[in-house]
Amino acid sequence: MEIGKSLNFEKIRSVIENKEASNQNGEQYDIVSKIAYLIGIRKDIFESGTYKIDIFNSFERDKRARIIRNLCILRTQLEHNFLKVCKGIQQDGRSIMGMPELIPGKVMQELDNDGIKIYVHLKEPTPFLINLNMNIKDRINNCHSLFPEWLNWDYLSNIFIMPNGTTEEGTKNAANFYYENMNFYPYRQYMNWPAQDEGNILLNDKKFVTLLYRWNGDEFQNLSFVSDVSERTKTNIYTFIENSDKCVFIVDCENSDPYRLCAAIRNLEPDRLKKIEKIILFDDIHAASAWELLESYIDIPVEYIMIERLKDNKSLADVKVAARTCKEFYANNVDSFVIVSSDSDYWGLMEELPNAQFLVMVEHEKVSYALKEALIKNDIFYCYIDSFYSGGAEDIKNDAIQRELSKAIKASLNLNLISLMTEISNRTRIPMTDDEINNYIKRKVKNQLEISVDNDGEVELSYRIKK
Repeated sequence: MEIGKSLNFEKIRSVIENKEASNQNGEQYDIVSKIAYLIGIRKDIFESGTYKIDIFNSFERDKRARIIRNLCILRTQLEHNFLKVCKGIQQDGRSIMGMPELIPGKVMQELDNDGIKIYVHLKEPTPFLINLNMNIKDRINNCHSLFPEWLNWDYLSNIFIMPNGTTEEGTKNAANFYYENMNFYPYRQYMNWPAQDEGNILLNDKKFVTLLYRWNGDEFQNLSFVSDVSERTKTNIYTFIENSDKCVFIVDCENSDPYRLCAAIRNLEPDRLKKIEKIILFDDIHAASAWELLESYIDIPVEYIMIERLKDNKSLADVKVAARTCKEFYANNVDSFVIVSSDSDYWGLMEELPNAQFLVMVEHEKVSYALKEALIKNDIFYCYIDSFYSGGAEDIKNDAIQRELSKAIKASLNLNLISLMTEISNRTRIPMTDDEINNYIKRKVKNQLEISVDNDGEVELSYRIKK
């Protein structure tokens, strides 16, 4: 069948639309599990499978997270029992520490063990609430590194901070709003948000993060950070690999994305990828520089091939890919190939190897409708690597940025202090031997160099003159 020739356009379009809708069912729960822990949701809710118990246990061992959780628990309990606490203090002469049925003593003790002192000898509970709010506001930024960099921290940290919560009027306004809308709060735990009937706002990462940005007049668009492909898609990939005798990934680096492929592979079960012989990367000078890092972040052998160009405007990748795939099929008895590219040119390769099995990984913005149509008509499974949960690629992204930054800074700062001091010696007519130059650099230059960066990103390297 020739690509682009449609036998039944409406039927094929319906198949494509249904297929793509069914592939968008995987949900993520990392962010909501962390929020649920910090705002004080009970452990048994985690144990029931609603949120990730491994995150609960990990955060329990983290002092920064544990402190915020305990402060939030006390704040919610105080809001729930404010009048009873007030009566206990003013009429019964009890202290806050002496009301375990209202204010959990275990939580107070854990805070004390973590070095957090909460005022307890008070005549009424408002100063206690203000003190909790001050501690949360002062300490919430300690939890910044517990969340991924792509998530707007200003938006997220704000849900923990009671508006004007360090004033009596602010605590009263927040309490009134909370009491009026308590049933909308997740498990009735206090947090700062425009409470309304949104269902469970901590249902999954996609729902929560989308709402979080909306509350701040923004729109969250990187949905692969908060969702995953469906289990059906993963099962199809596993079945393809397990039914093969030998399986090889063929990657056209210029027409794919190293971070998305890394995230996709790391989001699959390692034990079910054992039949993958290797991943062959056909790299190009115009492709992302991170491809050569891929092998360090996955547990599959990688063969890296940099394709030289004869003409700068013409890539040889498609020819090299086709030739190598045929060699793997005929000479090395590889029967199954995962083609990682959105380029429709590879349809010709698949047509010429009718006895080979193919699975294709594409990207939404790069793949043509004609290629998807051809794959469906020939019963070749395809999936989107940019639909896999991409949070698992943050480390390779950071590594790639730091490597390129190191190269760029080194290239930009072409400065040799020995050559510079020799030039200065000549300009000032002060003769200096090589030893004198080296000693001068060690004693009076190295520690006097300063680097500054202004708000526009301009860098200045300066020398502090000692009088």
